[in-house]
Amino acid sequence: MPATHAAPADIVAHLSTRYATKKFDPTRSIPSEHWAALEQSLVLSPSSFGLQPWKFVVVKDKSTRERLKAASWNQSQITDASHLVVLCRRSPVTATDIGRLMERTTTVRGTPSESLAGYRDLIEGFISQPGFDSDNWSARQVYLALGFFLAAAAHLGIDACPMEGFDPAAYDEILGLPASGYRATVVVTVGYRAADDGYAHAKKVRFPREDVVEYR
Repeated sequence: MPATHAAPADIVAHLSTRYATKKFDPTRSIPSEHWAALEQSLVLSPSSFGLQPWKFVVVKDKSTRERLKAASWNQSQITDASHLVVLCRRSPVTATDIGRLMERTTTVRGTPSESLAGYRDLIEGFISQPGFDSDNWSARQVYLALGFFLAAAAHLGIDACPMEGFDPAAYDEILGLPASGYRATVVVTVGYRAADDGYAHAKKVRFPREDVVEYR
């Protein structure tokens, strides 16, 4: 049965109500079924070659979140939001990661592994080219996932705040990320806005469509 798609006006309305929430209501939690959908939005996010060079760390432990808050300029969203997600990039991307994708493709699609040899060589050639910046490339993939996640949250009526105001090295150490081959790239806090968040009713400042969309 085909999925039911939202009306164009609904998409615009949902995206128009989202904003970078500065103050969350610490008494409200995201319902489990809504959170499951948000997790799936991360899993279903697109990436170059479908390589998925990422890991999404959902931090639930309160003491860990307090430590991360100290490494985030003491911003209250880190501890007050219902959920905290640290989006991490694979660092570095290697042939092992490509092999993992090939194995997964064979499992999911039933594709013979030998038929994927050309695709594997293509990706390996890409990541081994002179000047390839693995960290920069992986970080761009992570931001694709962030965009998917923020849009999904808006459609569900859940507030979110993407955050770059944190110490990545401190996050890496607190969460033990380097040992598993990942690095903190961007953080997103998710939940419900506090009633007194002054930014909730501020007009959205965007340049006119005709200034940023060009047809040729």
